[in-house]
Amino acid sequence: MVCRTLLWRLACVTLLLFDVHRVKSDLESESQECAEMTDLDLKHSLSGTSLIVRLLFYTRFNSSCAQLLSHQKPFSNHRFNLSSPTTFLIHGYRPTGSPPIWMKDFVKFLLNRRDMNVIVVDWNRGATNINYWKVVDNTRKVAANLTDLIQKMKDNGADLSSIHMIGVSLGAHISGFTGANFNGKLGRITALDPAGPEFNGRLPSERLDPSDAQFVEALHTDMDALGYRELLGHIDYYANGGADQPGCPKSIFSGSQYFKCDHQRSVFLYMSSLNGSCPIIAYPCDSYTNFLDGKCMDCGKFLSAGCPVFGYDSIQWKDALVQLEQTRTYFQTNKALPFCKFGYKVDIVTWNQKTHWGYLTIKLNNGEEEAQVELNHKYLMFEKFVKSSLLAQFDRDIQPVKKVSLKFCTGKGLRPRKKLRILSIRFTPLQNNLRPLCRYDLLLEENKDVTFRPIPCEDSNF
Repeated sequence: MVCRTLLWRLACVTLLLFDVHRVKSDLESESQECAEMTDLDLKHSLSGTSLIVRLLFYTRFNSSCAQLLSHQKPFSNHRFNLSSPTTFLIHGYRPTGSPPIWMKDFVKFLLNRRDMNVIVVDWNRGATNINYWKVVDNTRKVAANLTDLIQKMKDNGADLSSIHMIGVSLGAHISGFTGANFNGKLGRITALDPAGPEFNGRLPSERLDPSDAQFVEALHTDMDALGYRELLGHIDYYANGGADQPGCPKSIFSGSQYFKCDHQRSVFLYMSSLNGSCPIIAYPCDSYTNFLDGKCMDCGKFLSAGCPVFGYDSIQWKDALVQLEQTRTYFQTNKALPFCKFGYKVDIVTWNQKTHWGYLTIKLNNGEEEAQVELNHKYLMFEKFVKSSLLAQFDRDIQPVKKVSLKFCTGKGLRPRKKLRILSIRFTPLQNNLRPLCRYDLLLEENKDVTFRPIPCEDSNF
């Protein structure tokens, strides 16, 4: 339409303003449709809350704007594609009523990784209660609610094997109860520091167990307090031994972080695995002590496919792990992002006449930066012509290694200083398929750094 007169110009302006107002209204309407996690506070916890389950639905199209799914007609949302995989994200106990700080980032990381349906299970009303035992009772009810939804999905053509449930703390057992209702036909359950109180020592039918899905994995980060101690899945990861996590407070005077940091670390470790830029290698082992002693670095005797990678990509080891039924694994992490460490198997042969005991400090240098590790978790024994194998994990990947520094310490300052005579030392990288580095004939004087240039090892075997 061409505005040729003043009247027409006024009409055009009116129409334009109407269109702008309509667009603005549409945008406001769309923003108002974004569903948020239920936000409660301590007064709700003290008075107790009755269970209400809300389903917050995300896809790549609405990755930052959740839509509330109807329990009765979940597929009325045209973006719910039943042929796409579906991931459920289930939080745990919320004693203060606040939404999990990590939830939105978790959703974004999942959707960045793969095109899928993501359903955040908001049961904050029911999880917020100072009475923990009442919250535990609610886990069965949440599972019944999810069972009803998944049954509707199945009836409308969804493949149960395409369903992945990620449960945090109590959410891990909710995932297990839901999976059990489908006789273990759900594709995958990921349990992030499954809750221990009221579940430790329970029968498999009363907690998460490997029969609840085709593949069940569990990460333990607070097994001495809020988490579960024993094996729960086809593969169980014990980060830093499964209890105290690096960087978490050691004193109660640190406030709330003292109680939740170790427990919550499981979430951030798994989230870091979604970007895949810094993979964490897990080592099957009978104990954390044997892992630290370097006795579990040969994954071939457990898994023909090699050491599994912790996190989202562990599904690649599913078939081998399911055949083993239950596998206990360990790994170490840094105290913050990036969490991954870079490991070396260190083989040492000494030629002292007497057996020496002590600790080692190792530094790697590439000419610009340096990484250091202190092997002091226990006294190391160095016996003449006997190979000692150690695990050294550094906080960074220092490449290429141009210099290595070693320091030997007995920890007994009042005694005469000892000397450790090294016949040969070999550094075998556990990642990146790099060639081992060696050095021969070194003399370490106690408490003094000895720096040398490593050379390619003369043979492939030690």
